[in-house]
Amino acid sequence: MKIKAILASALLSLGAQAAHASPVSESLRPVMRPFASAGSIVVADADVQTSSLRPQTRPASVGQEPRISTANLGFQRWIKGFRSRANRAGITDRTLNRAFEGVRYNTDVIQRDRNQSEFTKTLWEYLDSAASDTRVSNGKKALREHGRVLRQIEAKYGVDKEVVAAVWGLESAYGTYRGKTDIIEALATLAYDGRRGKFFEAQLIAALKILQSGDVAPRNMTGSWAGAMGHTQFIPTSYLSFAVDFTGDGKRDIWSDNPADALASTAAYLKRHGWVNGQPWGVEVKLPSRFNYALANRKIKKLPSEWARLGVTDMKGRAVPNHGQASLLLPAGSQGAAFLIFKNFSVIERYNTADAYVIGVGHLSDRLKGGPKIQAKWPRGDRALTFRERKELQQRLTRAGFSTQGVDGKIGPLTIEAVRGFQRAQGMTPDGYPSLHLLQKLRR
Repeated sequence: MKIKAILASALLSLGAQAAHASPVSESLRPVMRPFASAGSIVVADADVQTSSLRPQTRPASVGQEPRISTANLGFQRWIKGFRSRANRAGITDRTLNRAFEGVRYNTDVIQRDRNQSEFTKTLWEYLDSAASDTRVSNGKKALREHGRVLRQIEAKYGVDKEVVAAVWGLESAYGTYRGKTDIIEALATLAYDGRRGKFFEAQLIAALKILQSGDVAPRNMTGSWAGAMGHTQFIPTSYLSFAVDFTGDGKRDIWSDNPADALASTAAYLKRHGWVNGQPWGVEVKLPSRFNYALANRKIKKLPSEWARLGVTDMKGRAVPNHGQASLLLPAGSQGAAFLIFKNFSVIERYNTADAYVIGVGHLSDRLKGGPKIQAKWPRGDRALTFRERKELQQRLTRAGFSTQGVDGKIGPLTIEAVRGFQRAQGMTPDGYPSLHLLQKLRR
């Protein structure tokens, strides 16, 4: 859970707003690539699905037989060397023998890892899929079919059943796309490959500990090519720390067709990271005219009543209920939706550090509760900046006298302030949003 710079060397983050976000030390499922700029999402090619059910995974990758090399002697030598390291970590020879029986160097996994060609998706395009009518309908069906266990999970952990269901919906389309790659083979291949060998070897050791505990048989431990497993896509280290046996059968079985353990593990994870019972993730709000956009900063927190005195209200013009301290998030600048976000936003962020993912989970959960679609209009004529364009933006801002203190293609706080400075100088709304229109204006 936190392929969401680790698992698929990818973490989602909303550029302009992620720049203001408090750092998240680790993520349960590190799967997605970073947001290129505010309102955009850059997704690894292997993590994209064309249907509306699960934007993270191509259906073509599900159920395909992996292409493997049976003649990689270097990989077999690596396994022999790895065995001693695994033994020192407490893994028995019996577990190793069972785990590596028939395992080969998986060239399909390496191909996916090497060829994560990026394409850029705007936040609103992502949300069109993440909270599509199909996903909402399927989610309501899942809530009916698994209502009893979800209510029990909600009662035990205090996490809304719709939030748990929304994570399930985004991670595996309610269990439809759990992945069929052999986890031991995938992690061993990636650990041997060495590009991120240290991380993947740690995940491989954790996976072997899971096998040694008896929670799952080696060839039943399946998931994504990058090592995420089960209905809600836990990586092995997160599984060891947070997975629970909710059914009471003595196993923490997140792979079974019965999703109870996986859903309870997700709730346990969120609870452990500070979920506040009864608090929303966020609320869509309206801003007054001539609003001070410098207040749209994750570090600035106020009670909703204080925001209301500044003219920030819900979509009906009322003060947002006082659920606690909130900050203002403008994922598309002044031209898109605005949200007051609460502590539970940061808790979901621990599952996946991308603001778009958090908004996706939060909004889908609201829809599953019967709430409306996001009411504000998105700047659908806009598109996300490419990496090259982000660097060009920084170069041109600096040359125009609004230094970004470096050119790295990452939209952080310094770039956002430079954007705001340029916008003020041009008489534009200083929302800090690095749009294509702004880049075009800089080119003139």
